[in-house]
Amino acid sequence: MNSTVESIRPSATLAIAAKAKELAAKGVRICSFAAGEPDFDTPQVIKDAACRAIAAGQTKYTAAKGMPALCEAVAAKFRRVNGISYDPATEIIVSSGGKQSLFFAFQALLDRGEEAIVPSPFWLSYPEMIRLAGGRARFVRTSARSGYKLTPEQLRRAVRPRTRAVVLNYPSNPTGAVYTAAELRALGETAVELGLWIVADEMYERMVYTGEPFASIASLSPAIRARTVTVNGCSKAYSMTGWRIGYAGAPAEVVRAMTACQSHCASNPCTPAQFAALAALTDPAAEEAVQPMLRAFAERSERIYALLRAVKGVRVAKPAGAFYIFPNVKAFGLGSIEFCHRLLEERHVAAVPGAPFGDDGCIRFSYACSMENIEEGMARFREFCDSLRG
Repeated sequence: MNSTVESIRPSATLAIAAKAKELAAKGVRICSFAAGEPDFDTPQVIKDAACRAIAAGQTKYTAAKGMPALCEAVAAKFRRVNGISYDPATEIIVSSGGKQSLFFAFQALLDRGEEAIVPSPFWLSYPEMIRLAGGRARFVRTSARSGYKLTPEQLRRAVRPRTRAVVLNYPSNPTGAVYTAAELRALGETAVELGLWIVADEMYERMVYTGEPFASIASLSPAIRARTVTVNGCSKAYSMTGWRIGYAGAPAEVVRAMTACQSHCASNPCTPAQFAALAALTDPAAEEAVQPMLRAFAERSERIYALLRAVKGVRVAKPAGAFYIFPNVKAFGLGSIEFCHRLLEERHVAAVPGAPFGDDGCIRFSYACSMENIEEGMARFREFCDSLRG
């Protein structure tokens, strides 16, 4: 067996979700906050576009980097929404989900033994993707005090001779952290000065609750754009998690390398799903359908934050974006894995341990679920914490 593959740890998110489904199959009423999956249906206009494509026989291979019409739509979206100009023919790639876009970005950017800086807490798939590319993740600790945000000084101190990239995820999974344009500019200018590539994971760009406009780091200067891979997708904003469509914009040499990887790994993204994504990015009805979802996420964010703040022994930072909250439960004297397993077994509430995200003192709740689930689940969580306090 390949030693690198054998060292890869399974996703803790999927493991908890699987255990919760196993209990639910036995008739147990589970309040699940495990998976980062919107509870809304995919908008009908998007589903209809896929059905029309299938009926019209659009079920064959496309170009490896995605069909030209979709690449053009992605480039138009980057210009319109993010203020970044990419050539759809050479600087855009569509992949089977944002995960695959990130995976191919690391494959393209990292040589064996080279490092990528990953601010911690981090989305748990980054280190494994970096390892599979032959690289190493160098973790830089952030804290609730700093809003879980990397600073230019931290970035500068973390760089070593074989450091090649820095990963920035905003809004963040798992903390909900969001960088301002000024903070991103400072980080971007530092990365350029240090000769680093920036992998910008902007999957949750639509879910920002600060009142400030979302900023893409690649839009802030030509020099930063020239060193940035901007990754996004349809999964979260359009509730299309199962359709598996992600995309990236980057300099042509990076997209060329990512496309070569994709051509051998997947041939191309699913063809009917590409037609669905085309409707998501171009049909005004899709945008109209998204607005109630975004309002619901903002309301849920406020409510779950208020409920967690009221639990004795829990410390929690208010999320600025995404649909995750990352409370600190260290006061209860349990590691996050034991805490989450007991919470699931004893109160039938599914949360994800913080240890795989780089912080064993915290756990992650996803509030991409109904308000009813939030109310009931947080009541159970409070009872569990009260029982631990004795």
